Amino acid sequence: MLSAIRRSNCFHQSGGKNPCHMNSNLYMIIFGAIQIVLSQIPDFDQIWWLSTVAAIMSFTYSIIGLSLGIAKLAEADTFKGSLTGITTGSVSLSQKIWRTSQALGDIAFAYSFAVVLVEIQDTIKSPPSEAKTMKKAALISVTVTTVFYMMCGCTGYAAFGDAAPGNLLTGFGFYNPYWLLDIANAAIVIHLMGACQVFSQPIFAFVEKRVTQRCPNLERELKIPIPGFPPYKLKMFRLVWRTLYVVFTTLVSMVIPFFNDVVGVIGALGFWPLNVYFPVEMYISQKKIPKWSNRWICLKIFTVACLIVSVVAAVGSVAGVVLDLKKYKPFHTNY
Repeated sequence: MLSAIRRSNCFHQSGGKNPCHMNSNLYMIIFGAIQIVLSQIPDFDQIWWLSTVAAIMSFTYSIIGLSLGIAKLAEADTFKGSLTGITTGSVSLSQKIWRTSQALGDIAFAYSFAVVLVEIQDTIKSPPSEAKTMKKAALISVTVTTVFYMMCGCTGYAAFGDAAPGNLLTGFGFYNPYWLLDIANAAIVIHLMGACQVFSQPIFAFVEKRVTQRCPNLERELKIPIPGFPPYKLKMFRLVWRTLYVVFTTLVSMVIPFFNDVVGVIGALGFWPLNVYFPVEMYISQKKIPKWSNRWICLKIFTVACLIVSVVAAVGSVAGVVLDLKKYKPFHTNY
C-alpha cells in the first residue's frame, strides 16, 4: 500500500503514460520495522480505541473505493461484464475455475474475524455483558461488511468488466484524483498496522505461555526507566521471539507478494475451523442439541458444506500462487 501511494503520484505526474513499475521490498521492510516496535507494546490488543480507529480507516477506504467505482461507472455510462463473470474467451475454462475458487478464499478471509473476536471482546466495558454487546456488534458488522463489499465488488466489475483489477485501489483501474487514492491507501496502511498486531497477539500469547511454562526463567523482566512514564518492562524472550516472528513474516511477504492469492489461501485455511467448525460444535455442546435431531442434522450439513467451499477455495488459491511463482523472481520483480 505504501508503494501504491508512490505509484499513484507517479501515474498523476505522467498522466498515465508511465507504467510506474516499482519494487515494494523497501516498503515491506519499513512496515516490518514498524511491526517490530508495535509487537513490543504490552497488551496491544487491549487498547480500547484500537477498534474505533480500525473502523474509521475501514470505512474511509471502502467509501473511497466505492465512490471511485461509481464515478468510473457513470463516466463509462454503461455496464461492463456479465452475470456469469469473466468470459472464457479472455481466459481458459480452467483459469476461470481457479479464479472463482480463489475468489471464495478472498471472501472467506473477509469474515475470518473469529480469531480476534475474544481479543476485541476484552476491550468492551460492561454492563451490559460483553457477550450481549458482541452478539449485537457481530450482527451489525457482518451485515455492514457484506453490504459494503458486495457494493464495491459489483460496482468495480460493472465499471471495468473483465479488466477489473484484483484490488480497485492498488490495481489502478483509476489514478485520479490521485490525492484521494493516497488517502485511501494511507487508511489501509494504518488499518493493517493495527490489524497485523491484533491477529498476531493470540499467536504471541500461545507461544509465550507454552515456553514460559517449561522455562520459567524466561519470564524475567528488565525495567527500563522512562521519564514521565512508568518504567517499561522488557522481557528478553518476548523481544527476541516477536522480532524473529515479524522478520520471518516480512521475508515471506517479500518472497510471495501476491496479495489476492495469499489472502485466498489464508482465508480458505482459517475460515472453516475457526469460523464454522469450532463455533458450531461449541453451540451444539452449549445448547445440548441431541444427535440426529433436525437442528443437529442441519448444523452438520452446514459444516460439511462450508468445508467443501473451503477446500475448493484453498485449491484455487494455491493454484494461483503456483502460477504467480512461475513468472516471479523473488526480491526482484517490480509491479
